[in-house]
Amino acid sequence: MFKFFGRMKTVVSSELNAMLDKAEDPVKMLDQFMRDMAEDIREVEAAVAKQIANEKMLKRKANDAQAMVEKRQKQAEQAIEAGNDDLARRALEDKKDHEATATTLNESWERAEQDATSLRSKLDEMKKEYQEMKLKKDSLKARAESAKTRTKMNRTMSSIGNDDSKRGFERMEEKVMQFEAEAETSEDMSQSSRTLDDEFEDLGKNEVDDELAELKKKMGK
Repeated sequence: MFKFFGRMKTVVSSELNAMLDKAEDPVKMLDQFMRDMAEDIREVEAAVAKQIANEKMLKRKANDAQAMVEKRQKQAEQAIEAGNDDLARRALEDKKDHEATATTLNESWERAEQDATSLRSKLDEMKKEYQEMKLKKDSLKARAESAKTRTKMNRTMSSIGNDDSKRGFERMEEKVMQFEAEAETSEDMSQSSRTLDDEFEDLGKNEVDDELAELKKKMGK
């Protein structure tokens, strides 16, 4: 019934030590521990309910026995008033039997009540510790998830700066430089292919442009 406390002690004392073992997932292990604790609490709740029911049954029987004691007492008095001593004697004898039964039942009820009170106290303690462990579990799960995220990020960052990545980047840089060199060479070749007449034609265009500008100036345009 109280194996819960053994598990609780194990979780609290070892904390992440066992759960961070390579073969164990801390998040899954924490969830499993909480399921075990919840199951233990349900078992104790059932035991408490049974004990309370037993306590109530004993109390009811003790009350019934006491009621019979009072009933036989009144009947004995009635028999004496009626002058029937034999009937009164038998009523008092039965009264004594019920008194013994009532005494025994009351003693049993008192023990049952103490046991029920103790079990309820233990159950309250277990539920309190369960809530504390639930908060601790949430904190540990958050830490575990954070650690996983950091590990993943570190691995990603390390892969970005490795030799393969650098060599690949350098190859792309060389490709761009090669494209730029090819573009410059193409421009140079295009310029060198111009004929002497092409250059004089461009020169003539420039003179016409100058003359047009001068004319506009004279005309106030």
